[in-house]
Amino acid sequence: MAGSTFGTLFKITTWGESHGKAIGVVVDGCPAGLALCEEDIQLYLNRRKPGQSRFTTARSEADQVQILSGVFQGRTTGTPISLLVPNQDQRSRDYGDLAACYRPGHADYTYDQKYGFRDYRGGGRSSGRETIGRVAAGAIACRLLSQLGITLNAYTWSIGAVTCSSYDQDEIFRNPLYMPDADAARRAQELLQGCMSRCDSAGGVIECRAQGLPAGLGDPVFDKLDARLGQAIFSIGAVKGVEIGDGFGAALSCGTANNDDFRVNLKGQVEKCSNHAGGILGGISDGSTLILRAAVKPTPSVAADQPTVTSDGQEKMLSIKGRHDPVIVPRAVVVVEAMTALVLADALLTGMGARMEYLEKIWKK
Repeated sequence: MAGSTFGTLFKITTWGESHGKAIGVVVDGCPAGLALCEEDIQLYLNRRKPGQSRFTTARSEADQVQILSGVFQGRTTGTPISLLVPNQDQRSRDYGDLAACYRPGHADYTYDQKYGFRDYRGGGRSSGRETIGRVAAGAIACRLLSQLGITLNAYTWSIGAVTCSSYDQDEIFRNPLYMPDADAARRAQELLQGCMSRCDSAGGVIECRAQGLPAGLGDPVFDKLDARLGQAIFSIGAVKGVEIGDGFGAALSCGTANNDDFRVNLKGQVEKCSNHAGGILGGISDGSTLILRAAVKPTPSVAADQPTVTSDGQEKMLSIKGRHDPVIVPRAVVVVEAMTALVLADALLTGMGARMEYLEKIWKK
């Protein structure tokens, strides 16, 4: 299977299956000297692990990370950082009746068509547990960005038809849905209760903001910063749409309204008067806040009866058993944040070769 590696200089390779012995990631290209310990990574993994509330799967996993290489005396060595998270609560028997049929909304059919063979226990590599490696690597990228004064903040913006109408950063960690609006969080929980009573699920939108970015990250053709972000966010299994700035709303606007006027601020610096572009112009960061949104589909594993077919072409009704999230969005918030951080860390490293003066600052004696 190709395609498990992402990045150019700050590069990650995830490995492992949902019901295998462990999940993990190898991070290559992290500069030496970055302060890092397992707790720094664990803080991020705790945000995506199961069992946090009644709206997440009851699978009981500590998701405890182990650093196997690349760190010595609390600092990165510049060599590959290998991270491992054991799987401890697999119940593969829950998936025994899925070996010969295709779950609606899952990758079962397409895996079968591509490989002629698939790991039906929880979806194998297409399981949400694959994102453990992404989040662990993203935690390292966030540490790197923080050293440079760049901060990321991701949260749930909507679940179903319930959308936030206010933003309180402190509220994000006060409710199980990671919403910055307490009233929206309450209404969204009521919506999810209704979904669960009908053996159904819900989708939603995650928003991520990066502040402190310098202007000049990204390349103007195939490696545009927004193109790289789009690839990163679309690579998350349940994501079906990505927006930067006004996104699809820009199609309903006109040029004079959608353009961000420039001005010179009191410090004599160029800045924008608005941010419809979401922090990116011509594929390159413009120094303002990066804003992206990811549309996440409803959890495909639902207990309601759904028509499907078996691998030998027989039609049947299927009700998904096992432990599944009624909504993916809250646990995917940190995944979106991690993938954004990985793109930005990579862009910072690759951008160092954009000008001679950058190289002279590093290498000229």
